[in-house]
Amino acid sequence: MRLPTLTLAAAGLALLAPAAALAAPARPASALPLGPAERYEGTVSAADLLARVRDCAPVSHGNYRSDAGAAATIPVCGADGVVFWKADMDIDCDGRAGTRCNSANDPSFTSATAFQQSDGRYLSAENLPYVVVPAPSAVWDYRAHGVSGASVVAVVHQGRVQYAVVGDVGPSGVIGEASYATAQALGVNPDPRTGGVASGVTYIVFKNSRATPIESRASAVATGERLARAFVGTDAE
Repeated sequence: MRLPTLTLAAAGLALLAPAAALAAPARPASALPLGPAERYEGTVSAADLLARVRDCAPVSHGNYRSDAGAAATIPVCGADGVVFWKADMDIDCDGRAGTRCNSANDPSFTSATAFQQSDGRYLSAENLPYVVVPAPSAVWDYRAHGVSGASVVAVVHQGRVQYAVVGDVGPSGVIGEASYATAQALGVNPDPRTGGVASGVTYIVFKNSRATPIESRASAVATGERLARAFVGTDAE
């Protein structure tokens, strides 16, 4: 779901919510957790990743908007083995309905995602960290740059790194959207109506990568860590 007005969330210190926390009973929007209590310990820091994507060599033929009606100022950039963009984060709550992502909580909810799990079901936005890419257009076609469903993404925000997958496709002219689970893991308000963050999010997609299966959070983390270490030039520990 893409909202024109976003609310900044309080920042914490955690990276990734455990599955048990994501499966907790629904609470009122005002009481939704803004960050998990535990974290995955990673070997690649947000600072190291951001240092490698400081400069933009555009691979898109033009720029994207952060929201409908906003100025088109966001290019898709390229670096060694990755494409990346720096944008906002709107909340995608689409896919398999759950206690938090459903038509009652999200007026723009749709039960489908562009990509499906290994069992044929649509993805669960409230359980799976995933990122939304723009539909192919003359501006940029993700498919021509080694990106597809299940491609692994490092999402960086306020000193945190969250590994996710490409899980959905959005409007062709807009960029900067991720699932409820991605936002929650980064300490961003995940509410599909009032959540998200207006700026300061970097999305780094590792070209020709794949989490297997797409719904495996462990695979996304392991693959992302390996590729991130190679990208910043550090050895595995």
